[in-house]
Amino acid sequence: MEALTIGRVGVDLYPEQSGVALARVRSFAKFLGGTATNVAVAAARLGRRSAVLTKVGPDGFGDFVRTSLEDFGVSSRYVTTAPDLQTPVVFCELTPPSDPPLLFYRAPIAPDLTLTPDEVPWDVVDAVPLLWVTGTGVSAEPGRSTQREVLRRRARRGHTVLDLDYRPMFWPDVDTARAEIGWMVDHVNVVVGNRTEVEVAVGTADPETAADRLLARGVRLAVIKQGGDGVLVATAQERWTVPPCRVEVVCGLGAGDGFGGALIHGLLSDWDPRRVATYANAAGALVAARLACADAMPTAAEIEELLCG
Repeated sequence: MEALTIGRVGVDLYPEQSGVALARVRSFAKFLGGTATNVAVAAARLGRRSAVLTKVGPDGFGDFVRTSLEDFGVSSRYVTTAPDLQTPVVFCELTPPSDPPLLFYRAPIAPDLTLTPDEVPWDVVDAVPLLWVTGTGVSAEPGRSTQREVLRRRARRGHTVLDLDYRPMFWPDVDTARAEIGWMVDHVNVVVGNRTEVEVAVGTADPETAADRLLARGVRLAVIKQGGDGVLVATAQERWTVPPCRVEVVCGLGAGDGFGGALIHGLLSDWDPRRVATYANAAGALVAARLACADAMPTAAEIEELLCG
């Protein structure tokens, strides 16, 4: 095992009629989804041995999640079942394509937020070269306490990565999100997020200032996605802004997860930070130019082709 991601899983339902409001959609296509899950798939697509620690319901969608993970080359060994809950479903409206609205069905609580210490493979947490956690994972109990225990146990060893993954619909207010996600910042060594997410985490949307604050709190690598303005990557010694890759956006969903999987690959390859960010940026652009999330994750050859123009 090279990478273990922890967090959100679900089934994404995409309209088969593009450019229309959700109320007018006649049919949907089903795909594997969820941030932590998509990131594990993206890493596996690049040849990395990955697994996701999450939970599903005792239903057909839960079976679909496990089967799809294995089909993508991701271990489903750590996908457990919440007996009284349903596997989450997410409806996507493809207008506008760059930032399509999402309708989450995760009530009364998503199974992945009920993760308990008894369901954590502690030997993997101790030994895996890269551990990936998300801000969404601490939005509710008992998942919050479990993920905190994971990070305490990990103690910033290896690559311990926080995907800020701020989704306002999962939080009662911004202050609560800032407190909980901020706690995580102090227990990881890599942080990745966009301008909105770093504002929640450290109180500013300015990429340079946010990078300063993250590094001051012990983060060794800050990666701040700026959309059309590229990606800021910062260490204590240097920082760069990687220019964007220009593509025609089909669906912005999943682009950040493709970025994340490529980030994992670059970190495990021991590349320099600028190369990691450049590679990840290209991966995210490729996903944005496609429909779906997990199914859209690019191969190494596709990323190299885009980088080479």
